[in-house]
Amino acid sequence: MLDVGVGQGTQALRLARAGHEVTGLESDATMLEAARTALADEPEGIRRRVRLLEGDGRETGAHFLPGTFDVVLCHGVLMYMPEPDPLLAGLARVLAPGGLLSLLVRNGDALAMRPGLAGDFDTALAAFDSPSYTNRIGLPVRADRREELTETLTAIGAPLRAWYGVRVFTDLAPDDAEPPGSPEWERLLTAEERAGRTDPYRAVAALLHLCGVRG
Repeated sequence: MLDVGVGQGTQALRLARAGHEVTGLESDATMLEAARTALADEPEGIRRRVRLLEGDGRETGAHFLPGTFDVVLCHGVLMYMPEPDPLLAGLARVLAPGGLLSLLVRNGDALAMRPGLAGDFDTALAAFDSPSYTNRIGLPVRADRREELTETLTAIGAPLRAWYGVRVFTDLAPDDAEPPGSPEWERLLTAEERAGRTDPYRAVAALLHLCGVRG
């Protein structure tokens, strides 16, 4: 598996603990160091299954041969790219035939939902006309529309196989919400998971999880 934008390594380590061989690619040196620190605390068997590299996902050809990976994950990265197509084309190139390309993106078709529900109507109105927004840590980023990404995935040879909504009910959940593992938390996750695969709810989720399969 290739995890592009590995960040602090949370996802890569969970996959390695499940028995997968994972390569993490990260362009931010600070985040990469955090991932390496987290990996160092893992048992040797897990450390052997993870390789961390510094690099840009748009330059996968400089790091990997075509068809290297069975699964390529790109979660929470496209919103930082001014143009997604070069990155997606590079990811498809290193995906083996029949392999899975997994994307997690900000939903451009529901960009007005969060500010609108929070009562920030100026921001909500602006969101109808622009894919650009400011994220929760104050950075200027952009959203993607499912229809456009569907066309791109087809063009790069990894057509969309399935898609899900993420953070339908939990997008505005307070920081002091019920703790993980509590009965209320489990009910919330059950409702969220069902909404994420059910129309029309999934279409207004804050994030979209799109799964393309290499032809």
